[in-house]
Amino acid sequence: MAQKKYLIAKLTSCLREDKIQLWKPPYTNEKKEAGKEMKELVQKYSSKLNISENDTENMLEEIRCKAIERGTGNENFKVTGIARLDIYLPRRKSRKIPLETNLFITGKELRSQIAQEHALTENAIKIIINKKQLDLGKTLEDQGVTHNAKVMVLQLEQSDEETKRKVQEEELQCKKEKEINDKMQRTKKGLEILAEREENLDPDSVPYLDIANQTGRSIEIPPQAKKALVLAMGYHEKGRALMKKKEYEIALPYLLDADKHFCECSTELLNTVDNYAVLQLDIVWCYFRLEQLDCLDDAEKKLSTAHRCFQRCYGENHERLIDIKGSYGREKVLFLRLYLLQGIGHYHSGREKEAAEYIQKASHLYEELSIDPDKVDCLSLLGFSEQEARLALRACHGDVEHAANLITNRREEKAQIRREERAKRRQRLEDINTLKSMGYSERAAQVALHNTQGNLDQAFKFILDNPELLLEDDDDDSVATDQFHVSQESIDQLMYMGFSRESAEQALKVFKGNVHLASQTLAHYGGVLPASLQLSPERSSPSEESASSKDSPTESAGSSSSATDEDMETDAVNEILEDIPEHEEDYLDLTLEEEGQIIHEYLSYVQVPQH
Repeated sequence: MAQKKYLIAKLTSCLREDKIQLWKPPYTNEKKEAGKEMKELVQKYSSKLNISENDTENMLEEIRCKAIERGTGNENFKVTGIARLDIYLPRRKSRKIPLETNLFITGKELRSQIAQEHALTENAIKIIINKKQLDLGKTLEDQGVTHNAKVMVLQLEQSDEETKRKVQEEELQCKKEKEINDKMQRTKKGLEILAEREENLDPDSVPYLDIANQTGRSIEIPPQAKKALVLAMGYHEKGRALMKKKEYEIALPYLLDADKHFCECSTELLNTVDNYAVLQLDIVWCYFRLEQLDCLDDAEKKLSTAHRCFQRCYGENHERLIDIKGSYGREKVLFLRLYLLQGIGHYHSGREKEAAEYIQKASHLYEELSIDPDKVDCLSLLGFSEQEARLALRACHGDVEHAANLITNRREEKAQIRREERAKRRQRLEDINTLKSMGYSERAAQVALHNTQGNLDQAFKFILDNPELLLEDDDDDSVATDQFHVSQESIDQLMYMGFSRESAEQALKVFKGNVHLASQTLAHYGGVLPASLQLSPERSSPSEESASSKDSPTESAGSSSSATDEDMETDAVNEILEDIPEHEEDYLDLTLEEEGQIIHEYLSYVQVPQH
């Protein structure tokens, strides 16, 4: 299959160079049949490319027919609006089929049509167009689907037992589809919970996700950017976990979701972490393992993006990595996969020289990075995991003694960093509780500490300088501010401090009787509440709707299901955490078994340059 793609790409390149248009005379006659001049082309290119005349004739005819088909489709689309889509069916069918349709049908209708025409179970397929999952409820036009679009069909079932009765099979596939969709929804929910979790939670009892640099230390990132990055990295880890199980059909949608969330991050942020580059590699690898690289029009662009990102993160000659980690042996597996995919891309495009160059580079790295199993066993006997052993041996060029020292030192460093990070989180929790004890809300404390880099004294002043934070309230009590009953004793206390009755009463209503908070605010603003805190007519006259809402059936009914909702959230979070590896360099721990087989296969296709 790969060889045929290569030869067709070579023939297409030759035709382009010679400015030959097979769909026009003299190569195609009025009846759209092959002209006599095709014989001459067959002989010419057979000799030039060293291919048999029979194979050359068949491939030229395939190119000619596809060109005519495409031209006819273009004319038809202009006249009737009927678009031609290229349907790339699952691997077991491994073929491209044209489908004609208008672009006003829904995604569900397209899925149904594909399933019916190609004997697929409708609920067991997902459709990817333009690197996005097809939305079943929207029309094709609304989703940016155009004439000649490439439609990739993913088959989600994991069993090929064709002997089952049809009804039984559909029931199983419906269940499988529901399980997969439910799992994706739980993943989304779990990631959103983790992304929203603040740093004020107890690090010993509440799971959380943190963004760390290559040494394992936390990175300070603005909350909105952090949320997008956590979602992106979470979806990526979920996809990677499925890739490890070779479940590429299910992994790809997660990876594409990760790509979408990474695009919400700033360019500056993406240039400082290698996660985005690794994701681009994983997406292209997934398409390749699904034998659907033709559906990924920008595969070459994604690989170039990955290469540039690696260079920015690691340095042109890996100098940043060497400075941080002392070596770059572990990251070489990423370059091995990058070169291999680039070589495959060149080969499928008919560029044999470039293909040979990149596949040979991947082959050299494969030889360098292959691990002696005896050395892994030796380190395992010392109490290290196989993963630690592989990573360390690659970093130390196979030296067992150095690898053992590296693992030991790294364990100690990680333990120290974890202790320091936990201490920082505990200190932050204590500071938040200190501000809360002064009457400020938890949210106000979080915002203030974030904006003052954790300085408690400055955080106190920051809250007072930003009066809108004083309105933050952790209490669910829905009593309107103007309806709060202020005691005479509290008013007298503030008046004794020198504040007017009017200011004292208003401040106590705003802060719902908190004398400490009222006095601090009045003192900070010269005895008068700032305009943003003063009671307006709108705030002092709550609507009947808000007044009655506290007694509504919805409010009272919600409490009975809160425990169930909490359990569901806990399950969703735990499901995410199961797929997040404990080792921070898990993404570098490739066994290279797949890569070795593919390198061997493609080396047999290309002529490796002799030096």
